[in-house]
Amino acid sequence: MIERFERFSLAIFEISRCWHRLAAKELAPYGLKGPHAIYLTTLYRYEDGITGPELCDLCGRDKSDLSRALAILRQKGFITKEEVNQSLYRGLIKLTGPGRTLAARLVCRASLAVELAGGGLSEETRDSFYQALGFITTRLREISKEGLPES
Repeated sequence: MIERFERFSLAIFEISRCWHRLAAKELAPYGLKGPHAIYLTTLYRYEDGITGPELCDLCGRDKSDLSRALAILRQKGFITKEEVNQSLYRGLIKLTGPGRTLAARLVCRASLAVELAGGGLSEETRDSFYQALGFITTRLREISKEGLPES
């Protein structure tokens, strides 16, 4: 059982570390860091914009991380925040033209990385993997909210 936990944990941590390293290399020319990639690629899917709380939920990040990242992305001209009912509170966060161009590039580069990493897998294996990963993610989310049982 411990071996399975260690294999799972180490694989997830290594995937995360490699992803952040690749994202950092892709974003360095823009003066951004790897964690900005998740916000840009998520915003890319929402052309009409989304609110900060929605972006937090979709990216699995907390409000303070989002706030810092958005400030940098706004300062560099990659996003805007539009008023809703004459207020920026719950305003819509949208990519600017340059932000959309950068996000499109990141989506393509991320797809390439995933394709190269899983290049030797059959479609059936890939589908099984993503189904299992989704199941494990959902269960771990539930367990982390409820807490581990005593026995």
